Amino acid sequence: MELGFDVAPIEAYVRTQSGRYLDAWYKRLRDAYVTTMADLGVTTDLTGQEFLNAMARRKQTDPTMALLETAIKATAKGGIGKLRQRSRGQVPYYEPHPALKRETWRPGIRAAVLANQRIGIHRKLMKTTVAAGLYPTSIGTDAIVYPSPGPSPLDILPLTDEGKPVPGTFRLGVSPGMVKHQGTQTVLWAEQQFEERGVFNISNLIKTDQSAGEGE
Repeated sequence: MELGFDVAPIEAYVRTQSGRYLDAWYKRLRDAYVTTMADLGVTTDLTGQEFLNAMARRKQTDPTMALLETAIKATAKGGIGKLRQRSRGQVPYYEPHPALKRETWRPGIRAAVLANQRIGIHRKLMKTTVAAGLYPTSIGTDAIVYPSPGPSPLDILPLTDEGKPVPGTFRLGVSPGMVKHQGTQTVLWAEQQFEERGVFNISNLIKTDQSAGEGE
């Protein structure tokens, strides 16, 4: 509907009751992540190059807190994965997987979370295209690669006449919904991935080279 299509569902399966099932869990992890990043020098009031510099030096600031950052992100990712935990050989294929009996086995909620995340990304993709005429070269699970004239995300992120991020586009920051610098590579590097690995989606590989910089 946002794109101008006339959507007319003919059948739907809906629940008679609803609630924000993950709210308390999300808020606890969000607050823990923002607080931990602030202890590492990455605060919510940083903009542009300040944020990139803070992200680059955060793991040298306090290695223990850097481990905590990793643990918080792993908890969030693993928690969403547990909503649709599958058997990996724990039980014979002809026996039901014990996880199916858990009240927290909720694949529908996991699917809704992922769908909401994808919708948010696509909205920002469209806004970025309109504001800067930029189209991504590849899109991964949580990484998007854009062609850029320079090595920094600041070289491509659109700004208003006042120097602020264009509303609705990708914005650098530590708060949920904002983005981090995943890495920068050359076109020759991408061509090498195509030729040597047969990889056509480079989004999930772009941060493997430490010289490329690091983000989330």
